[in-house]
Amino acid sequence: MEEMTRTMEFEALQEMLSERRYRELKDALAEMNEVDIAEFILEQPAEKAVLLFRMLPKEIAADVFSNLESDVQETIIASITDFELREIMDDLFVDDAVDMLEELPSNMVKRVLKNTAPEDRKLLNQFLRYPDDSAGSIMTAEFIDLKETMTVEDAIKRIRRIGEDAEMIYTCYVTDSRRHLIGVVTVKDLLLAQDDDKVIDLMEEDVMKVSTQTDQEEVARMFSKYDMLAMPVVDNENRLVGMVTIDDAVDVLEEEATEDIQKMAGQLPSEKPYLRMGILETVKKRLPWLMILMISATVSGKILQNFEAAFVAIPMLVTCIPMLMDTSGNAGAQTSASIIRGLALKEVQTRDILKIVWREIRVSLCLGICLAAVNYIRLMIMFPHHYLESLVVSITAVAAICLANLMAGIMPIFATKIHLDPALVATPIITTVADALALISYFMIAKALLPI
Repeated sequence: MEEMTRTMEFEALQEMLSERRYRELKDALAEMNEVDIAEFILEQPAEKAVLLFRMLPKEIAADVFSNLESDVQETIIASITDFELREIMDDLFVDDAVDMLEELPSNMVKRVLKNTAPEDRKLLNQFLRYPDDSAGSIMTAEFIDLKETMTVEDAIKRIRRIGEDAEMIYTCYVTDSRRHLIGVVTVKDLLLAQDDDKVIDLMEEDVMKVSTQTDQEEVARMFSKYDMLAMPVVDNENRLVGMVTIDDAVDVLEEEATEDIQKMAGQLPSEKPYLRMGILETVKKRLPWLMILMISATVSGKILQNFEAAFVAIPMLVTCIPMLMDTSGNAGAQTSASIIRGLALKEVQTRDILKIVWREIRVSLCLGICLAAVNYIRLMIMFPHHYLESLVVSITAVAAICLANLMAGIMPIFATKIHLDPALVATPIITTVADALALISYFMIAKALLPI
């Protein structure tokens, strides 16, 4: 229902834009949510996107800008005046500005920094020096910090004074005279306390925190684990330098999940939405892995070539090859997905490899026996009187599933051990190797049990 309402709203906006009813369009945009405005702008060609952005009231323009894709941000920056750019930079939160600058070409970064206030420019340059994918690169410097010596009355006055520029005011961090983080207090605690109470008496000293060098994925997992709204970020000397908010953590989880899904599907990662990616760019992302996997399939072809005599002797063996390869590949993909997820969520450690092997042996045997029984019945219906051949196929199914699952359980662990992304060895590689193992098992068992 909500999606239908938004679609109708977008259609009305599109009609106003097409008919050049700009005054009505401007009023309608001013009443909309910033995220929805950004989504509508992203649907437009470049010149209309710039036109729509210029219609926005100053108080929401920066919020809309932070929700746009980097290529649209680049187009807008190239089209607006220095004065308009300065207004945007003044209103952008530091973390959003950093995200934008990291995606812009160097010549445009210089222009942006040139039109940024000196104190903000210094802060942005500091943030840009933090490693990519670290807590320092996604944190914001707009937070509420209180001194341990303050009274509640002083603390509330400070919140009122600087709160408008803070990204979140509910959580306040307490520091000593050297800016060392020593505690955390909420606005609720302050409002319910007496005016002359000391902040140091109300704060919690056991503060969950991360350093500027902490991996952003680890930070996002901590949000999920501890149900936090904000996470303080400290430097090597425990001095408070920023905080990561829940919206940034959600973005990180989405980016990491998208990247893993793309890698598991045999595609180079890309942050662009599917429909906004050019045809040639899409081809470049997909071609390398497809090329590698196509060439690696030569192994399967070579195995089949070595057993041509078996096909001639017993043609039924050929008809079962696709089923065995698909079954082993799918079983391996299921296992690898579970292990990679476990590694990402820290539910599985590299030291658990023996537990994984023992577990997958038992799971594989149970799965294999169930599938082999059903498969034997199916083959006896399709090929009556081929008792031994059907038995060979069914035994191979058990062996192929066991081998595929063991390999799919071990390979992500091994990749993690040598500091590779386990998603790289996921579905494409595992499926290809599982196919080869299934064929080798098939013909070895057939050669042992049948008169070939």
